Amino acid sequence: MAALSLSDSRHRTAILAFLGAAAMLGVGFAAVPLYRLFCQVTGFAGTTQRATESDAAIAERIGRSAGAPTISVRFDATVAPGLPWDFKPEQVTETSAIGQRDMAIFVARNNSDQPVTGTATFNVEPEQAGAYFNKIQCFCFTEQTLKPGQEVRMPVLYYVDPKALDDADMKDVEQITLSYTFHKAIDSGQ
Repeated sequence: MAALSLSDSRHRTAILAFLGAAAMLGVGFAAVPLYRLFCQVTGFAGTTQRATESDAAIAERIGRSAGAPTISVRFDATVAPGLPWDFKPEQVTETSAIGQRDMAIFVARNNSDQPVTGTATFNVEPEQAGAYFNKIQCFCFTEQTLKPGQEVRMPVLYYVDPKALDDADMKDVEQITLSYTFHKAIDSGQ
């Protein structure tokens, strides 16, 4: 009888250990999307926000009613090692009215003799500006495939939310830097 209960105990322990390991694995897989969602919602770590055209129209009206102060936006572009591209902004800085839609153009060129797919990561500095920097359209929302020698102009349509004017942490911010780094897409097969 004692042997039976010892076997049952071991069996129960093995099942609990397996369930614990499976739960930890599930949490591990969920951590990245949950962290990304947290950053997108809060602007944490300089993560920019996504906006719609109607969001932009509302922000534009609010910005106009607030006198539409301006802010300098600096654009930074780098390429990760292993991606045979040139990548740069057409214009390094521009002055934007807060709340008003603006567009920046980035230029990418594939210097290799084969198609290459890249994906862009991005953030803004200072970090507190991430909650107010809204992108309506961006090449960074999808992977980009460039043919051999192909050069493309890639727009980013954005605005700075007028709510930034009410944030004490944004009071002394005179310039926001929008940085992109292009990486070779993991599943591109090149």
